[in-house]
Amino acid sequence: MEGLYKNKYRIKSIRLSEFNCSDQGLYFITICTNNHINCLGDIKNSDICLSKTGEIVKKFWFEMANNCNNIKLDEFIIMPNHLHGIIEIIDGGVEAIHELPPMIRDTDETIHELSLQCKKRRKMLIPKIIGKFKMQSARSINQLLNNQGQFWQSNYYEHIIRNEKELNQIRKYIIENPMKWEFDRNNLN
Repeated sequence: MEGLYKNKYRIKSIRLSEFNCSDQGLYFITICTNNHINCLGDIKNSDICLSKTGEIVKKFWFEMANNCNNIKLDEFIIMPNHLHGIIEIIDGGVEAIHELPPMIRDTDETIHELSLQCKKRRKMLIPKIIGKFKMQSARSINQLLNNQGQFWQSNYYEHIIRNEKELNQIRKYIIENPMKWEFDRNNLN
């Protein structure tokens, strides 16, 4: 099959190939609507006024933390045709093992095996939760709009936040994003 299509339909990853996006830490995420269509809301007086589709996006963004106990959500903003958010992966593998009943965690070998299994399941957590977020929100939006088309761009942007200074700069960028919408490269108006 690969020879027939020659990877024509394969989406090139923009991820660091050697980095496991399940590692504990902070990640800056940007997700754009397909073709940068302004449908999530409008900027008025430097504030976002969400549309119905924007409200759906907001609902599913906050549901990510309820669906995955390994993450915490930090600063977040919805713009007319994209969103920015910070996701923190917290180390939940070891704590999850200690919550098991005593008969299951009675040997060091069992705990070690379970720890390895937890780590395998968490492999590439960011792509999994973003994929689920995009799928659920798009399904709900397409039902609302009676639409069959692709709502989100195929890929998304992620950046590993490496220190406190960078975290504070990104938080400031997210908070001030509506004030700079007029000059934003994603603003197609």
